[in-house]
Amino acid sequence: MKNQNKSRTSVHYRIRLKGCLDDTWSDWFEEMTISSKEAETILTGPVADQAALHGLLIRIRDLNLNLVSVERIEPGSENR
Repeated sequence: MKNQNKSRTSVHYRIRLKGCLDDTWSDWFEEMTISSKEAETILTGPVADQAALHGLLIRIRDLNLNLVSVERIEPGSENR
């Protein structure tokens, strides 16, 4: 019988959006760090699972933000 209490570890993502958002949007994006580079907003941080990732992408869509890219990254490489 498999252990049903496996600890889940979150995966870190870098999500690029067209346009600039400031830190006042941080409540909308939970644990994600918001930074801007040129004409893009970069969200980086942990996402618990695929359902949470889809929820985040739906939130981006509902806010009518333009998604540029979604990249899975290793923890600690957020500033690359």
